[in-house]
Formats: sequence, C-alpha cells, structure tokens
Amino acid sequence: MNFDTPINRRDTHCAKWDAMEQIYGVSPDDGIAMWVADMEFAAPDCIRRALAAMTDHGVYGYFGDESDYRAAICWWMAERHGWVVDPAHIFTTHGLVHGTAMCVDAFTQPGDGIVLMTPVYHAFARVITAADRRVVECELANVDGRYEMDFDAWDAQMDGSERMLILCSPHNPGGRVWSRPELQAVAAFAKRHELILVSDEIHHDLTFPGQVHTPMPLIDGIADRLVMMTAATKTFNIAGSHTGNVIIADPDLRARFAKRMMALGISPDSFGLFMTTAAYSPDGAAWVDALRLYLDENRRIFDAGVNAIPGVHAMHLESTYLSWVDFTGTGMSPQDVIDRVQNDARIAANHGATFGKGGESFLRFNIGAPRAQIEDAVKRLQTAFSDLQ
Repeated sequence: MNFDTPINRRDTHCAKWDAMEQIYGVSPDDGIAMWVADMEFAAPDCIRRALAAMTDHGVYGYFGDESDYRAAICWWMAERHGWVVDPAHIFTTHGLVHGTAMCVDAFTQPGDGIVLMTPVYHAFARVITAADRRVVECELANVDGRYEMDFDAWDAQMDGSERMLILCSPHNPGGRVWSRPELQAVAAFAKRHELILVSDEIHHDLTFPGQVHTPMPLIDGIADRLVMMTAATKTFNIAGSHTGNVIIADPDLRARFAKRMMALGISPDSFGLFMTTAAYSPDGAAWVDALRLYLDENRRIFDAGVNAIPGVHAMHLESTYLSWVDFTGTGMSPQDVIDRVQNDARIAANHGATFGKGGESFLRFNIGAPRAQIEDAVKRLQTAFSDLQ
C-alpha cells in the first residue's frame, strides 16, 4: 500500500494525461493532470492477482455464473454500509454514466424534465441533453462555504413536467456527505413531485474520518421509486473496467429496467466482473482503509495551501478525492483564473461552469495522487497567484 510511488501514465492511452494538452493546453511534459476523476495509484494486489490469473488462463470467453460476483457485492454493502442487498436486484452496466443513461432511457420520455442539484457531476447533464430530455437545475445553497439543500426554492421551480431526480451522494464536486435528515427530505421531495429517484453513490466508500455515509435504501418511504447506482471503480481506481451496478428493489421498476437492458442487448464485461469480485473482499477493505487515511492527509495539505492564497477557498471535503475550490474572493473573472491555473501553474483542472449553476467561480482539483504531486501543485498555485499575497 505504497501510495507515494509515482507511476508514469503518459503515452499509455490515459485520458487524464494524454488528452490534457489537447483539451487544456497543458503539456504532460511540464504539467500536472488534476482533472479526470481517477487516481494515480495502482489498484490493490487482490485485483491485480485476479487479473493475472485471468490473463494467464489464456481463454477470454463469455462470463458465466455471476453468483460469486453478486455475493461479493452483497457482502461489501452489508459489511461496509449496513445495507442488505438481494442479489436478484442487481443489474450490471458499463459504468455508472451508462447506468444513468439507462435510467433516463427506461424511466422517462423525450421532453421530460430531470432534476439535478447543481453544481453536480457534469456527465449527468450531458446524458440528459443527448437523450432529448430537459435538465432542471435546482441550485444548491452555498452557506458559509458548505452546500445545503433549499427545498422551498426547489418546490417553487417544479411545474409538474419533471419525472426524475438524480442525486449525487456523496456529492461530486462539493464533497458533502448528506445527513440522514437531508436524505429524508430528498425522499419527501421526490414523493411530493412524483419523481423517480436515481441515487448515484459511486463515492460512498471514500469518506473521511468522522463522516458516515447513509445509503438511500436505508431511508424510509422511498423504496417504490428508488434506483440505486454503485460501483467499485472509484473506490479501487479501476474506472477503465467500465463496470457499475444498478440495484432496484421495486419489482415494477426492476421489470422496466430489465426490459430495456434486454432490448439493447447489454451484458457485462468479464474483466470488470473479475476485478469487482476481487475488490469486494477483506483484502480490498484493508486497502481502502489505508487509502482513506492517505487521502485525508492530501486533503489537509491541499486545503491549507490553497486557502493561504487570499480570496481562494477550498470547500471542506467530507468525501471523495475531488477538491472544489472557489476563486470568487480573488475578484478575478473565471477565465482569468483558468488562464493562471493552466498557463502559469501548468495544472489541468475541471472548469466549474461545466458542473452547472453555482459552479462558475470554481475549479475542481483531483487530489488522488502521490503526496509529492499534491505538494508541487500547491506551490505552483501559490506562485501563480503570488501577486495576491
């Protein structure tokens, strides 16, 4: 579990490093990739052993008998989250962006409104728009640098054409771990407006000390309209496996989703099933516990460094490895901030406006990297904004 060892990902068909010059104008030769939400760490040994055994076998045919895979998911959710999952309720999709697209396809029609609590993970809006549905942005309230839900304002926005709410829990990019009362209020909001609730909980394992994530199925009164989405991909840095789970307890919703999966001929990738089965294990749990402590120290270093820049504030992370940094206090325009970060600091970070309303003055930085890279990034940012000191 040596998270300090740097791994060169350049020229490996890595989106994060090999595409950043084209997108951000930051060369991998002198820049730091802090945008795409995967980490710079090797996957745990239990996953690498499982893949080695698979590749050594030499025959890569269709995967059969998912009982071990489903049992591993059920064990993990019960052991780590106190959530008992029926294995028959699990569908496997090609990642959770695909899972989101499948939910939009199965449960809504063109022209329907789909509610997002913005700023939020940008792929949601991209999928909704491409499917000819409408994005309904309910802006989170930024209260003293912490996001809170504003149901009074959101109730007033609804016009009855909305059919679905997509919740990001824990929240990306703000890093909030929603409390049980907040989740109860989300359930009530969905019920009040007759919305199917899709809860994307891909970051649920990556909480920091003192924070407890509550899975949405543990909230009363929501089971008849709830679609859960989980994955091992963010937790174990195996996003390239494109394997996620849509878990549906309600029989009617489950039948509708199954029909669309069948109609589109979707079946899982065997590599992802082997990786997920190996990940959801005691060895995987030990690796995650060590990772969370390492990320917590990265968070402390990054926050202290950027918060020392006048007018800059990193939202306090309760979960994820994605730091959401507000540059409003600098008085600079979003484009001027971007220019300094990309051209002077030579860092590629996600532009806040892509996350929807409320994100315009922010940048998102990925701190899932060896500590030396985080320390280097802090120095670069402080230098780029040194005239503000």
